[in-house]
Amino acid sequence: MNIKIVEREILNPLADTDTIKLELNPLPQNRRFIALLDNTKPNADLILNLIQENLEFDKFIRITKPAGDSATSDQIEQTAQADLIILALGDCGSCTTWLILDAIKLEKQGMPTISICSHIFAPFARELAESYGAHSLKIIEIEHPLAGQSKEVIKTKTQKIISQMNEMLD
Repeated sequence: MNIKIVEREILNPLADTDTIKLELNPLPQNRRFIALLDNTKPNADLILNLIQENLEFDKFIRITKPAGDSATSDQIEQTAQADLIILALGDCGSCTTWLILDAIKLEKQGMPTISICSHIFAPFARELAESYGAHSLKIIEIEHPLAGQSKEVIKTKTQKIISQMNEMLD
């Protein structure tokens, strides 16, 4: 049996953009109002519920959007008064892309964000953010995999990122 191996150069779809620099918003000093943007990925709701239970904010709003699309202008408007928006969940290629693009859209409108991505997709998320000029977009890594995991496993993984969030916010 003969096997023919062909090498091909694969182009990175992320553009190099040295000229763009997006000024990100500082995380809030006060903890009044937080918006949780749920992209309906499996276990994103559980992760955001646990965050809501463990972060000390006075008011929460939950916005739900499809994983494979950007947040609508109405959904973005619902977050307008929030001191912080937490976006979840990036754990595959397309949902990570939309998650980061939504975070960038929110940052451009003056709203600080924290995005939650699995540790497998976080490097891609950072590279995508950098290609849009958001070199230090706040991304917290949660242990992959998340889909198909029990509630107890998700709780354990989420507790690890909650402590990271509290450190970021202090």
